[in-house]
Amino acid sequence: MEKLPTQIEVRGARVHNLKNIDVDIPLHKFVAVSGLSGSGKSSLAMGILYEEGSRRYLEALSTYTRRRIKIGAQAEVTSVKHIPSALALKQRPSIPSERATVGTMSEIFNVIRLIFSRLGSPVCPNGHRLKPSLEIAQVMSMSGDDMGKLTCPECGAQFDAFSAEDFAFNSAGACTNCQGTGQVRTIDDSKLIGDENLSLADGAVSSWHLPGRNFMPNVAEQAGVRIHVPYKDLTDKEKDFVLNGPEQKFKMDFRSGTGRVFHDFNALYENAHAAVWRSAQSSKSERAQKRISEFFHYSTCPVCHGTRLKPELLKQLAGGLNIAQVSELTLGDLKDWQQDVLKELPSDMHKMAQSLFKEFTDNLRPLLELGLDYLTLSRNGNTLSTGELQRIQLSRTLRTQTTGVLYILDEPSIGLHPDNITGLLNVFRELVHQGNSLVVVDHNVDIIKAADWIIEIGPGSGSAGGQVIAQGTPDQVAHDDQSKIGPYLNGTAKLLARSVADQPAKQQIDFGVQNYFNLKNVHAQLPVNRLSAITGFSGAGKTSLILDSLVPAIQAQAKGQQLPKQVTKLVSSLKDVVSVDAAPIGKTQRSTVATYTSIMDNLRKLFAAQPLAKKKHYTPTYFSYNNKQGACPTCGGAGVVTLDIQFLPDMQQVCPECNGDRYNQAIQKVKWHDYSIVDILKMDVREALPVFKDQPRIEKELQLLQEVGLDYLHLGESTPSLSGGEAQRLKLVKHLNRNQATTLFVFDEPTIGLHPLDVKTLVNVMQQLLDRGATIITITHDLNLIANADYILDLGPRGGKNGGRIVASGRPQDLVNDPQSLTIKYLADYLKRYE
Repeated sequence: MEKLPTQIEVRGARVHNLKNIDVDIPLHKFVAVSGLSGSGKSSLAMGILYEEGSRRYLEALSTYTRRRIKIGAQAEVTSVKHIPSALALKQRPSIPSERATVGTMSEIFNVIRLIFSRLGSPVCPNGHRLKPSLEIAQVMSMSGDDMGKLTCPECGAQFDAFSAEDFAFNSAGACTNCQGTGQVRTIDDSKLIGDENLSLADGAVSSWHLPGRNFMPNVAEQAGVRIHVPYKDLTDKEKDFVLNGPEQKFKMDFRSGTGRVFHDFNALYENAHAAVWRSAQSSKSERAQKRISEFFHYSTCPVCHGTRLKPELLKQLAGGLNIAQVSELTLGDLKDWQQDVLKELPSDMHKMAQSLFKEFTDNLRPLLELGLDYLTLSRNGNTLSTGELQRIQLSRTLRTQTTGVLYILDEPSIGLHPDNITGLLNVFRELVHQGNSLVVVDHNVDIIKAADWIIEIGPGSGSAGGQVIAQGTPDQVAHDDQSKIGPYLNGTAKLLARSVADQPAKQQIDFGVQNYFNLKNVHAQLPVNRLSAITGFSGAGKTSLILDSLVPAIQAQAKGQQLPKQVTKLVSSLKDVVSVDAAPIGKTQRSTVATYTSIMDNLRKLFAAQPLAKKKHYTPTYFSYNNKQGACPTCGGAGVVTLDIQFLPDMQQVCPECNGDRYNQAIQKVKWHDYSIVDILKMDVREALPVFKDQPRIEKELQLLQEVGLDYLHLGESTPSLSGGEAQRLKLVKHLNRNQATTLFVFDEPTIGLHPLDVKTLVNVMQQLLDRGATIITITHDLNLIANADYILDLGPRGGKNGGRIVASGRPQDLVNDPQSLTIKYLADYLKRYE
């Protein structure tokens, strides 16, 4: 009998920076992939294992089906043998819409709708309540005209009971006033007039700054409104016309943005309110919608009071609660509600109830194991962190109880408190126990330590990475001299990357927040010109305290506006806020390191000043691959062309005319010091530094890239392909060349995608900002980063209703001597490992 394969055999892997590597991945094991940010971990896990595993499975389907599913292109690899069908949970799940809730995303709400329909207690039109019965459940299961027809035993009234579909706020049950969103939006009149000291001609009306409405002051003038006096000096009649004037056409001469004059132009007047509503209806871009949303304030729907459902649906009860009240329960409290439902059911309904509640429990159990007990079913999906979204995805995966599948998880520890890691590891072991294979890309030392097998990619990042530098069991890797994660596994690593401040700060940010989600009356103080870490469980209130309260409060104070209503006090000398996240930079490969910095602009000017360029009348515009004068005519400056191969997936290949260089041949003939602009973009920062030693503007940008540890990146490297840590550091480059004494930098989960050694690099960059006077607040669970903080503010004691309080605050070195919270206890234990 032929022996079954025990490992996936990858030969000649060349995706991104992988250097033609051969590697074997054990099957039916928990395999951790480690390595520095940008070393090639995700290229191996997602670019080869996931792409090949999913593509081969889909290729087994019919041509008809495949045409309706996006199939990935074949990975750059010589061969991959014995690979199972693959499923992946990506580092950045897509953000759900405002209609998605924890209940709908986890599919628990679907079961709850069925429970209310079949096991609920309805009310007849005359107000008599019917007890749950098998008859009601059977009527709801009928088809045709008799479905849902109930007769009240007390008054004999016939009425239609509510079906499971009726309880859906995204369908038949949606509140007619808010269409099932739970919120209504109205224009905030205070935002329409930006500065009443300005005249209409000078831009007093903020909503007339929206695209296509810059000529409205001229239309208002045609209607008899004075546009060259301050808005505050207009008559009440003139102000009313500006804000609420009727929509009508006025004949006028209109000058377009290009200078062309249209005589007797029929201009339609839009008042300040109408300009916002019309823009909201017609604008498609995310950027425009974000700008328009600033004119609105959102309030709870007065009809459904935020429940999203038609009010009549709330009369039906199950377990003594209506469906809106059940939606407000946390996942941890649902078990008690289940018992209340079962208690009120007659014995002949128990079999049906057990069947429904088995589905309910199967959906709920993995969510509780993954530490999401604090979330309510009604919580909006678009308010969840990436870690919470990923864990909801993971719970759905676990519920299916598959076997023989290759699961690939990219940074599943995102947003997880150290105390939740145990639950995550239990889920991993269950997936493997069910007969699956598991590959996890992560940097959490406890996750890597718990793996059956470790594959480490390195030794460096970018072109300095892409090789297997260590592999084996955790114990073997811990004692491998080539390993970068080894010192963290064996306890010899040095955690501190900076000198933690031993003197108290001269200034404090002093602020208070009350009655905002689970923050009831929180008074916090954070030091100025220090690195502070905001810690605590998911749902403890970290985002509510910092991103939703402190950040907008500082911004409002700087503009002289009112503080957010939940902020009761703010004493701070800070005026600017810079939020730094790990989101990708740019959406297409046209965005590069050179274009994101000022390097590209300076290069274009430099090449336009060369003799041949002057002779040919090439302006700086010609040296942009995004303009037709400079771009390769075949690929339009993209460097790649997409081939449509009908029944097969679209295929991208390097442009045959420019070989990926993006520029046309004429532009490449212009040289500076014997280099064409293509030659320059192929250089990495290290190579480019000596070349531009006499060009101070370009040299300064290159030096800043080197300071943040990105000297291995090529100038023409596509920014969307950068790892989260690389993107973060690239964003900081813009802030390293100026004084930051009045600036607050806020980092939300900045260690996503960062190896412990990358965290040290990030801490060094943070220190450079501190040296320039900046104040830094980081929301984090990463013990390596917390250890490097000057100050810790720990919220808790846990999440949801059990959070929202400050449970510990002070310097790390003081707090660990007497841990008063779970976070500090884990920090103390972590520090002891490396003493």
